[in-house]
Amino acid sequence: MAGPAVVLLSGGIDSSVTLAIAQEVGFRCIALSFRYGQRHAVELEAARRIAADWGVEDHRIVEFDLRRFGHSALTDILEVPKGRSPAEMAGEIPVTYVPARNIIFLSFALALAEVTESRDIFIGVNALDYSGYPDCRPAFINQFEAMARVGTKAGAEGNPFRIHAPLISMTKAEIIRRGAALGVNFAHTHSCYDPDAEGRACGLCDSCLLRKKGFHEAELPDPTRYVIDPI
Repeated sequence: MAGPAVVLLSGGIDSSVTLAIAQEVGFRCIALSFRYGQRHAVELEAARRIAADWGVEDHRIVEFDLRRFGHSALTDILEVPKGRSPAEMAGEIPVTYVPARNIIFLSFALALAEVTESRDIFIGVNALDYSGYPDCRPAFINQFEAMARVGTKAGAEGNPFRIHAPLISMTKAEIIRRGAALGVNFAHTHSCYDPDAEGRACGLCDSCLLRKKGFHEAELPDPTRYVIDPI
């Protein structure tokens, strides 16, 4: 057993596969999710399902409200972009970017890791099939890990934290195939930024399009309930 590790768990494909990977290599996982005023808070139900699937005994949900800051289609009265092409997604940072979200999430994870004597933090960021977020890139992960070494009691005492991003260089299809091999139940995950009142995925937001593309390229069935099937 590798010891305890904090795993950021949103309930989406990437974080769910990351949890499975962390358990596969022997970590006792502490799952950490957030209710931050996101319009797709239904993802927390997915996070609970995934945590239960993997027998996570310590799953914490932290609540704070990023709607106070706004300026994101996920936390403000702004329209979620729909029907964008891969070229458009690879362009400018989209309005679904939540300012400093992964900095905030990793800061909570770092605090939890320090008090639970964990030295490992897992995050499911991906720098290939994503929507252009700067806090999903290797440079960000490396810089945060360096900051953690100098900004925490554990780091100052010579017990540095490791930030694991096992999916960062994988395509969505590769992530899905990896998760399928590990036994992730993708029917229990949620990706959509703009689900309807029944929790069905819109089928047209960036996250839905990337999800559907990933399953198509992985040649695996997508169990998602879509309002509009994007492919």
